[in-house]
Amino acid sequence: MVQADTKRRLGYALLSLFMAVAIWEFVAVAVVQNKYLLPSFTDVFAAFLSILSLGQIYRDLWTSLIHFGIGMSLSLLIGLPLGVCMGWFWRANYLLNPIVEILRPIPPLALIPFAIVWLGLTSFSAGFVVFVGAVFPIIINTYAGFSTVPKVFVDVGKVLGCTSDLRQIRYIAFPAAMPHLVSGFRVACGTAWMCLVGAEMFGVSRFGLGQKIWWYYNLHQMDKVMVYILILGFVGLAFDTLCRWYISKKLLKWKVGEVS
Repeated sequence: MVQADTKRRLGYALLSLFMAVAIWEFVAVAVVQNKYLLPSFTDVFAAFLSILSLGQIYRDLWTSLIHFGIGMSLSLLIGLPLGVCMGWFWRANYLLNPIVEILRPIPPLALIPFAIVWLGLTSFSAGFVVFVGAVFPIIINTYAGFSTVPKVFVDVGKVLGCTSDLRQIRYIAFPAAMPHLVSGFRVACGTAWMCLVGAEMFGVSRFGLGQKIWWYYNLHQMDKVMVYILILGFVGLAFDTLCRWYISKKLLKWKVGEVS
């Protein structure tokens, strides 16, 4: 039954992609009729083969993944502890919440000049912009998860000998807050991916998927611009699908009764 449902979902997904490609090709060829305004699917596919033969796409993809990894790693290292402290200790919340709420509305791309001045045109410069975009969703969702842990869970834990804050955080709060942590991670990944493209487009890096979008735009090669846009979308889809699979199978398997 599960296998049949998987095949059905895959079939619908392939059908939707085929319909989208067909509509795209028709609109580009029969309606727009301007490769600069909207290149057709066949034009984009030919451009993809051309870029693939040059081999530069692998370097750009690897560079963007490095930027993404640096930013997400920093956001987890800083965002998780801050969110835990704010959600579990009321004094920490009173101290940190004003600072977080002042910094959170600032667009990450506004910090690109400082990223370049502080870190130069390096991977850490782009990673810093990614970090700024990703850290606040992690902080906010971690805070929400830890601040809404049911009191009955804590009381039962105390009865069973889990009396210290560290033990309560590890054995009670973390499992109870896991759905919020997962949501924050997924939101942070999406925001980080968008910030990555913006940072690379505005000169933080000499290479990367976002940098090549701007490069080919300046050359008026919109078919190649579309190639890199689609690569961004498919890489983001693959990463999110992998995360959802791992999360459902490992971190939240208790929600579907798989507790072994």
